[in-house]
Amino acid sequence: MANLCFIGVGYVGLVTGTCFADLGNNVTCLNRDREKSENLKKGILPIFEPGLEELVQRNHQAGRLHFTTDYGEAVANADFVFIAVGTPSGQGGEADLTHVEEAAKGIAASMVKPTIVVNKSTVPIGAGDFVAGIISRYRKADVDFAVVSNPEFLREGSAVHDFMNPDRVVLGASDAVAAQKVADLYTPLKCPILITDLRTAEMIKYASNAFLASRISFINEISSICEQLGADVKDVARGMGLDKRIGPAFLDAGVGWGGSCFPKDVKALEHMAAMHGCHPQLLRAVMEINKDQRRRLVMKVRNALGSLEEARVGVLGLSFKPNTDDMREAPSTEIIHHLQNEGASVRVYDPVAMQVARRYLNDRVEYCENAYEVARGSDALVVVTEWNEFKRLDMVRIRELMRKPVLIDGRNIYEPSEMKNLGFTYMCMGRPC
Repeated sequence: MANLCFIGVGYVGLVTGTCFADLGNNVTCLNRDREKSENLKKGILPIFEPGLEELVQRNHQAGRLHFTTDYGEAVANADFVFIAVGTPSGQGGEADLTHVEEAAKGIAASMVKPTIVVNKSTVPIGAGDFVAGIISRYRKADVDFAVVSNPEFLREGSAVHDFMNPDRVVLGASDAVAAQKVADLYTPLKCPILITDLRTAEMIKYASNAFLASRISFINEISSICEQLGADVKDVARGMGLDKRIGPAFLDAGVGWGGSCFPKDVKALEHMAAMHGCHPQLLRAVMEINKDQRRRLVMKVRNALGSLEEARVGVLGLSFKPNTDDMREAPSTEIIHHLQNEGASVRVYDPVAMQVARRYLNDRVEYCENAYEVARGSDALVVVTEWNEFKRLDMVRIRELMRKPVLIDGRNIYEPSEMKNLGFTYMCMGRPC
């Protein structure tokens, strides 16, 4: 059993720390927000993630998972300290390392024995050296330490499963012994472990996210072409995905990607490339295509209604993807902004993200208790997030509640022929309607 400390209790820190505790380690999660820390002790989580609440409660009750606001308490006894804090986009698209720097200084002030510091946050190339420099400069005790990069590849909505069943674990370090000790923590998961240098490990994370974002933007570009030429993008994607060289993942056309990772990571990689003399046109196109998808959806609503002025538009789904309440860079926020900017009144519903959404949306949005309330009296209904709940709605009832039966399916969750037979004016993304 190893003693682990996690600085940060967001999606990465809380999920990873809890899962390591479930593997039998002694884990302390450090967060400077006292209220959040006390809530965690009571089993009240700051995020929604399927399966996580039960896992936190079980390991906390078993004495393997602890929560504190004190660096000294968390770091002093730790063999490994994981930095899992946010790295949001800065003014120019660069990754903001303010929280990483604070964490490194806190570690430096609290280390009392040899410690392995693990960068779990998504950090720009060279951040491992940056963290090592801070700790060397600010450490109060003359103890040895090593920095290891260990990028995360968890998907919100399936993060617990992803941790327990990883495709691979990536480790980067200049100290081979330290890298192997971190690798030993993952041994119970029986997965491939790739050990590289620090900068290569950091780049693997950015390259992976940028590639996945590029796949989504590519199929969305194809969906736009399909609409003009009369092809069905779902069948196109299916035909492409059966090619073993391509595969089916991340080929669902829709309103684009959002969340805490793809937007900021593609921006950060583009920024790093531009600042070092490269010309990342592909990354810029990937981001622009993603913005276009939101505009395309709003255009469909406008075309269906003739005008958005004084129109009533219902939005189903607010979180950036199903099975999470994460509203960061969610397509819904931009879509709602455009709808309101053209004079529409907007009512919304999400199965999980309603409370979080209030921090991201303006006070002109009407919040509803379910999809049927959203539909009541609406001129158009827009599906933005593909929650399973929306796939099983009574669509006859939905049509009867609406003032105009206009349905804009931003995630292609319904069959065009079925919606047409039910009497809807139906539009989707890249399919003949």
